[in-house]
Amino acid sequence: MLVSTHEQMPIAEQALGRPAEAMAEAAHHYVLGTPLIPPFPEALERAVFALGCFWPAERHFWVVAGVWTTATGYTGGGTPNPTYEQVCSSKTGHAEAVLVVFDPAAVSYEDLLKVFWESADPTQGMGQGNDIGTQYRSAIYTCSKTQRSAATASRDRYAAALKKAGRGEITTEIIDVGDFYYAEEYHQQYLAKHSYAACALVGTGVPLSGGSVAPTPSIDLGAQRSTTGPA
Repeated sequence: MLVSTHEQMPIAEQALGRPAEAMAEAAHHYVLGTPLIPPFPEALERAVFALGCFWPAERHFWVVAGVWTTATGYTGGGTPNPTYEQVCSSKTGHAEAVLVVFDPAAVSYEDLLKVFWESADPTQGMGQGNDIGTQYRSAIYTCSKTQRSAATASRDRYAAALKKAGRGEITTEIIDVGDFYYAEEYHQQYLAKHSYAACALVGTGVPLSGGSVAPTPSIDLGAQRSTTGPA
C-alpha cells in the first residue's frame, strides 16, 4: 500500500529548520478571559492532548467546568517554534495539540481523559476524519508519572470498550510531553471567533467508563464569548 508522505513521520534530516522567530502569543483566552501563557496559579495543573484539528478539540475542553484556560499549539515534533504552514507540511513531526490548564479540585485528570477519548476517533492513525496528516494524529502528552499511569489505564479500558463495540484498535500514542509551542494568535479559540466550523471532530459513540464529564457536541459559542474579548 502506498502511504502519503503526509502520513509518515519525518526523519531528522527531513525536518524543517527553525523559523526566524517564535510566534507571539495572545494575551488572554477569548472565552474565559484568563491568561494563555504562564505563570499560572500554583494550584492548577496542565494536560496536553492531540485529537485532530485543534479548533474543535480546544472547544471540547474549554467548556468543561474546572478548566481554567486552554490554548492551541504544536508538540511532539523536532522543529523549534514551527509555523502552522510548516506543521501542515508534515515535515516537522508536530501534532496539533491543546494545552489544558485545570483546577484538580474541580475537575480530575480522569475527567479530561474521558473528554479526550469520547470526542474523537482514536483508531484512525495519521488523521482524523477528512483531515489526513501527521499533525492530526491522536496523542496524549503526559506531564507527570501519575498522568501517564492514568492515561495508560484509560486507554486499556477504552480499547476493551471499542473491541466490544466492534471498532478498530487504538493508535493513540502516550508519551511524556516535550516543548509546547503556542499556535499563531488567530488559531486561539478559533471557533469562538467565527460563526462557522471549517473542521469538526466526530467521536466513536462508545463511552469510556469512569469520570463524570461528557463531551459537548453542540454549544452556542456566541453566548460564551468573554466580555473582555473582541467585538
